[in-house]
Formats: sequence, structure tokens, C-alpha cells
Amino acid sequence: MMYRNLFLALFVLVEMSACSTRNMGDNGAGISLQWEILASPYPGTDETHSTLTITNNTADTLAATGWSIYFNTGVARVADTDSAVAGIEMINGDFFRFYPREGWQSLAPGATVAINVMSRMLRNITDIPRGFYLVSDNHPAGVSLPMEVVPFAQADSLEIVLAAQVYEQNVHIADIPLAQLPPVLPTPVSYTYTTDSFTLTASELTIYADSAFANEAAFLQDELARVLTRAPRLVDDPLVASIVLRRQEGIHPEGYRLLVDTGGVVIEATTPAGAFYGIQSLKGLLPPSAWANQVAAITLHGVTITDEPRFSHRAVMLDIARNFQTKEQVMKILDLLALYKVNVMHFHFSEDEAWRLEIRGLPELTEVGARRGHTLDDTEWLMPSYGSGPDVANVTGSGFYTRADYIELLRYATKRHIRVIPEIETPGHARAAIKSMDARYRAFMAKGDTAAATQYLLRDLNDQSEYRSIQNWDDNIINVALPSAYVFLEKVVDELIAMHKEAGAPLQTIHFGGDEVPDGVWEKSPAVHQLMAAESDIAHVDDLWHYFFGRVNDLLQSRGLYLSGWEEIGMKKAVVDGRRKMVVEPRFADENFHTDVWNNLGDNTDLAYRLANAGYRVVLTNVTNFYIDLAYNSSFYEPGQYWGGYVDVGKPFRFVPYNQYRGLDTETTGEQLTGIGRANIVGLQAPLWSEIITSPERMEYLLLPKLYGLAERAWAADPAWAESKAAELYAADWSRFLNTVAKRELPRASHYAGGFAYRIPTAGVVEQSGKLHANVQLPGFAIRYTVDGSEPTEQSTRYTEPVAATGGVAFRVFDGNGRGGRTVFWR
Repeated sequence: MMYRNLFLALFVLVEMSACSTRNMGDNGAGISLQWEILASPYPGTDETHSTLTITNNTADTLAATGWSIYFNTGVARVADTDSAVAGIEMINGDFFRFYPREGWQSLAPGATVAINVMSRMLRNITDIPRGFYLVSDNHPAGVSLPMEVVPFAQADSLEIVLAAQVYEQNVHIADIPLAQLPPVLPTPVSYTYTTDSFTLTASELTIYADSAFANEAAFLQDELARVLTRAPRLVDDPLVASIVLRRQEGIHPEGYRLLVDTGGVVIEATTPAGAFYGIQSLKGLLPPSAWANQVAAITLHGVTITDEPRFSHRAVMLDIARNFQTKEQVMKILDLLALYKVNVMHFHFSEDEAWRLEIRGLPELTEVGARRGHTLDDTEWLMPSYGSGPDVANVTGSGFYTRADYIELLRYATKRHIRVIPEIETPGHARAAIKSMDARYRAFMAKGDTAAATQYLLRDLNDQSEYRSIQNWDDNIINVALPSAYVFLEKVVDELIAMHKEAGAPLQTIHFGGDEVPDGVWEKSPAVHQLMAAESDIAHVDDLWHYFFGRVNDLLQSRGLYLSGWEEIGMKKAVVDGRRKMVVEPRFADENFHTDVWNNLGDNTDLAYRLANAGYRVVLTNVTNFYIDLAYNSSFYEPGQYWGGYVDVGKPFRFVPYNQYRGLDTETTGEQLTGIGRANIVGLQAPLWSEIITSPERMEYLLLPKLYGLAERAWAADPAWAESKAAELYAADWSRFLNTVAKRELPRASHYAGGFAYRIPTAGVVEQSGKLHANVQLPGFAIRYTVDGSEPTEQSTRYTEPVAATGGVAFRVFDGNGRGGRTVFWR
């Protein structure tokens, strides 16, 4: 089946990036695996029934004892029918072990054995267990195992159902001429096209800038040198300059005015940031092909633009903790964010699974906490997660930024007027830090230095508390009763401040996480009981929450910083209607806490507004609209998580910040924003979590084109449909946006900053009267098809009219560079 083969090829690519390529290449163990999904869900359950088939490709017998296969997954177990033959046990978190039991028979050369496995629901390729490796006497360090995946039988038929849904969504998208589209994205406050034009001629181009904009002029010079055969010259006389950057009082701090006429280009702004955004709009006026090859001249159409942002906080969160990305890849993402006027990068560098930033004086954080490989005790490095496999040299499981790297990133971001907000995950999601400080403890205790050993310790060695985090870790929460925990945090904060200062990068806040601390923590900690006896304000372990964030707040305020965190920093646990849940806690409402509010599910649809109305500063980070790591749709073959729904390019676009209920798929309402609450909405943020991001290509696939919707909503004014919810107004605006994305921004992304591997949509396909009708979300993208069951290529027939609905028809969408998306097969 072609669809299945395509999927398997994709899956093998993912696995090879997630596991040791050294081991994958030679399959030194001689053992291969197949995971076949038989029923999802299994009748009468919310589980998936699969078989794990093990094949012995060696000349030796696989014994009944002395080996185990390790892997990463959610909850899984051997089915009762095979429980006497083999077992699956959770080691910790997503790390599992498959092992033989008494009923296991030795596996002869060439023989196979199939074990029935029950697991959580496997809905798409993201859910498939991964990172399988064998540990045995011959392979004590572990050797990665290749695995074939066989999807459940309905996967392909569901693709046809989804293709019909996509078709209906695309029917209302109009094809709009370029001349009728906004000149740049995000859409400016106002613009007027003129009949003028001006040609940027490489041999003659000059730039003048008022002294306040000298850095921006140098940046513009560098940027134009990328597209022209010669860099423009900087001159001292505005009267002879082709491009003028002029300081003008009275413009919004991030606003600008841009004029292109026969005399040249003029950008006016009050601040360097405003001038920079004017430059970004000037770059947006360049034809997308300009970034493919340097040319001698580029002609700009005449236009006047007056522009300013809606929100001062326009953010993307990069999670480079769970899976690592190189410094160069982060810089590439910064270039993209700057182009679309995103001005905050929330840098999620610490997690349960890794700590990614060098901290002077605490080498264990990167020696232990930044590496993953086969281990059962985390003494030298952390255990594998997210399919990182046994090899410590794995490029996504292991890796960190040196102090020099981080300073370089800060300078790069600052030059592009992007603030970097570093995040220290506390008190939960802190396993990497905890294990690193455990290693430090052991090293100094071995030297007999108890004071140094306990100086930065993050757990009570005598704590007998039992808990499981939402990611199934039982040892990932910092003990907030320990004085050494605050010594650690103070050390990290001061090092971050020092790095930002050395880089000349602004630092107004540090994010301290605060999310997903499970019930059961601290309850059996002697250190906690001692603190509760000494502090009358701590009557229950839940009160430690406020104790902790009160101390962290004092730590930051004493250094001129404010506290940022996930929504829980403004909440507390309470019993409501017989249920224990988190509710808004006004205690810190006047402390300038900035809360990134992600949870708008279920009873929390209005949580962001409740926090804002209570006095907290709020960054709208709604999971249903801005979690861009979520899958684009429900296809089994579509990568991405789905626990918070599906997020396609439309979800960020249709978000209405001051009336978020209008942007939901259901008729849901809740608490409305008050005047105070409205003033407390500081901006929008799109997190890109990295559990499944094991390559730069996967990162870019999930980021684009979703990023464009965030940029539009964070910068541009509310569209008319935001208030009236008129379907025809929304349809017109949606079409304009998609045409802009398809005809300008994605073609530009093919070449900008080295080019981005953005997602190309699948074709919409529906059968009507024996004919297959196809369409595409992005006007101008080509649909090509075959009728023999083969995958379409750039040379295949272009779809222009309905084709006969016979078996074996396949449709695939291509961009202007001949790169294709995923194929839809009609069976």
C-alpha cells in the first residue's frame, strides 16, 4: 500500500534522527522489530491493541534470559494473553523496559515471535513507541533496533474522509490577485498603493540614517547585500541617499511610516525599534524570489504605509530542552521571527529531560543534565526520553549552549529587537537540575566536603513522598523547603543576569515555570515538616506554593526584575463543588506577575480573563489556538500532538484576543474582560514544544505556516469580523490572508535565511457523480495527480478539472519550487 510505504519512510527518518545513527546503520544486534496496530481503540476500551513482533536475524539463538529491550512511550503493558511470556515495566517517565518472562522460548535464528501489547490510544504517528534498543551481555551499552510500523487498517480510509472535509473547508477560499493584497504581513494599520516605483540598483544604492538609527542602517545594509550583487553604501547626506532612515517624534514606540516613490525610500520612526520594523516591511516589499539569488536591481512598487503594533508582547516559545536544536538553527528561527515583527523569544532551556545552558560554577548541569543515554540510575547522564536511544552522542537527546553560545544568541536577538526571556522550570519539570545537583552531591561527599555537597541540593534526601507528574516522573519536583534550593536559584539567576549584561541584551524578567506540580509532593518530607513547624503561615503543603513564589519574587525584585510564569503562579489549589482544582489566588495580583495562560479547556475556557480581571498581567497562550506543536489535523500520518486539539494555520488567525470565545469551534462563553482586565492583556504567545521535534525540518514544518497567524493577530488591528462575527467578512479576510501566505510569504520562506521546510497542505478531495474534485488551501499551489496508484511528482499531470473516480488515483500539492506535500490516495 503506497500510503503505508510513505509513512514508513517518514517514520524511519524520524527514528534515525532520534536514535544513534551509528547503531541504526549496522543493526549490530541483528534483531529487528515490527509494531502493528490491530485495533485503535480496542473494542470496549480506550486502549490500543498492537503486536510487537521480534525477528532474530542472526545466526545465534536469542536466549530466554539475559536481555532487555528499552524504549520510550506513554502507558503500555503486555496483554494478559501473553503476560506469562513477556512483560513491560515503566522505569520512569516515558522510559520503559520490555523483558522475557518464564514462558519465553529461546528464539532460533530466523524465527519470530509476536507479543500482544495494550497501550494508551495511538491516534497518530506521534504516539508510536520509539527509540527501541537492546541491552544484553554482548551489548551492555545498548544497541538501537530498527522498527517497521504497520498502521491500523482504517488509517487510509479515514484519510479519504478527512480529504473530503478539507475540500469543504477550501471551497470558500477565493483566488485574489496580488495587487489586491496587503503589501506586507502582518497587515499594516493603513496603506495606499501609488503608481510610482523605485528601483534598488546595486551599483548606485545608498543609505542615510539619523544617528539614532545607525545600528539599523548597518543591519539594512547587510540585509540588502544578501539580495543585491553589491552592498549599498552608507552616506552622510540624506539628499543624495536612495533610502533614508529619519527620526521623527510622535510615532508609536514600535511604529513607523514607510514611503516608496520615484525619489526612493523613506522610513520614519521615533525609536530604533520602529525603524527596524520599517526595515522589515521594506524587506517584505521585495519580491519573494529576491532571496533565491543576488540580482543587480529590484523594482519596488509605490506605497505609503503607516503602522504600529497592537500588542507590545509578541512571542514565540522555543522548547530546546526536551529535544535540542543547534545555535545556528535558533538563529535561523530568530531571523524568521524578526521578519514578522515577533519581538519576544521565550527560551525554554530547562526541563525534566535536559538542562541546556552552561552555568559557571555548576558544571554538572551540562555534564549530567545535558546528556541522555542508556542508564538506569542517572549518575553520569540522564535516561533516554522521546526516542533519544542509548547513545550519549545523540544530537537531539544531548547538547547544550555554552556561555559564549548564549551570549552570541542574545546579541543576535538584540540586534533584531527581540527580547529573550529565559525560563528556569521550577519547582516542577526540574528533574535534569535535580539529578545534576545529586551528581554534585555525590562528588563532594566522596571528597568529604559536606558543605559543598549540600550547597545546591534540590531534594530532601529523606523525603518519602510519593507522586507521579503528568509525564509520569516520580522524582522531578524541587523541594521548596530546602534553603539550598534558593541558593541554587540565586546562582542561576545571577549568572543569567551576567550573561545578558555582557551581551548588552535587555533582561526585564525571568520565567520560573510553575506548572504541573502533582498532588503528593512534599507530604512526607522532614524538611517540609520542619519548615511548617517554624512558619505559622504554612498550615498545609499547598501553602508551600505561595511560600516558594514569594521567595522567588523577592529574589527577582531585589535585582530589578519581575516574575513571569505559567498561569499557576497566580493560582492555588482548593476544593470547589467537591473537586480539588486550581483557582485564581489574588495574593500576588499587585506584584506585576506576568502569567502565560495556556489552559482554556473545559472549565478553564475563561481562565485568562479571570486572571487578568484579578490584576495579573496576562500573555494569551491559549492551547486551542497557539500551541503550534499540535498536529495540523486528525490524520494518522500527520505529526504532532493532539491533547489540546488540532492547530492548523487558521486557529491562530481567527483568534480574537479581547473576545476569545469568538475564535473557538464551539459556542462557549465565560467571564468577560473588565476594563482592568483588558489593560492587563499584554500580548500573545505561541509555544513550540519539542517532544516530537527531532530535526530542524520537523521544527519548521510545525512552525510554518502557523506562525503567520500569530504574527497577524499580535500586530494587526482587530478585523471587522472580530466584532460582528459576520461569515462573509471573515471569509473575505481569510482569503486575503491565505493568498498573502501562498503568493508571498511561503515563496519567500523557501529561500529566506537558507530556506524553511514549511508544511505543504494535503489536497482536498471529494467524489461527486463519479468524478473526483480536488482543491487546495493555498491559492497558486499546484495539485498534481496520477491514476496508477503511484505517488505524484512534479512532472505528473496538473489537476485542472475533475477526474474519474477509479481506484488508484492519487493527489499531491506542490509549491512553486517543486516541493510536494503528503499524498492523498483515493481507494
